[in-house]
Amino acid sequence: MKFNQIKSHAKINLALNVVGKSTRLHLIESIIAFIDIYDVIYIREIKSKKHQVSFFGKFSKNIGSKNTISKLLKILDNKYSLNKRFCIKVKKQIPIKSGLGGGSMNAAAILKYFLKKKIIKINNDEIIKILKMIGEDVILGLISSYLIINSKNKIKQFKKIKSLYILVVKPNFGCSTKDIYLGVKKFEKAKLSNPNKNMFNRDFLKKMHNSLEPVAFLKYPKLKKIKSYLENFSKPLFVRMTGSGSAIVAYFQTKKECVSAMTQFRKEYKKYWCISSKTI
Repeated sequence: MKFNQIKSHAKINLALNVVGKSTRLHLIESIIAFIDIYDVIYIREIKSKKHQVSFFGKFSKNIGSKNTISKLLKILDNKYSLNKRFCIKVKKQIPIKSGLGGGSMNAAAILKYFLKKKIIKINNDEIIKILKMIGEDVILGLISSYLIINSKNKIKQFKKIKSLYILVVKPNFGCSTKDIYLGVKKFEKAKLSNPNKNMFNRDFLKKMHNSLEPVAFLKYPKLKKIKSYLENFSKPLFVRMTGSGSAIVAYFQTKKECVSAMTQFRKEYKKYWCISSKTI
């Protein structure tokens, strides 16, 4: 049987505010977009007693057996009687521990595939329950669009948003999401309580920020240096860390400006990964 191919796109936080904390998790609000950078998932049904999950490509190193895909398959096997077995190979083109949500989006893409192919038949409540068992942000990959999450964890989807050209930079280290959130001591006032399309306007986005940056920059001063460099030499619309890092994203109005910034950055920071892309 031939492999089917699935694209699993990275996501970015155009803005992120930590507005409080529950007994278990921090409460956030965020403006989110998906970008034209993706992992490629190859999947096919096999005759075997066990699933086969493997990773290859530039960013496959250090992905262990306890990954989001294996976790998803285990949940489906144990709780939802997934009576088929699959060989899944993932070409990792999204760097791990970058704030780009690669692992979470992989799990979401596979669950979406299973639902589309009617390999599993479950209702919306069960879908949400599964996704939360894997990770709080996995549900975003099931929607895979321009999104705003408010402080009450309500997600609103938006369409026909004008694309931004972006330069994504990741240094040669990653950030632990858990460690970054543990460093948050102050909370923001909620600004996205009533999500609307105007929140994707350039002027609005410029005024926003990522409230995890001070924690990440204190722990990893190189990230602050990267942001300052991008702000000063390339004249972008704005520069912002995505998620809990370590990727820094510079936003541009045109592809030409973005590619020019990438060329210059690669001359200065030869050992850092960077790529031009756009929101989709």
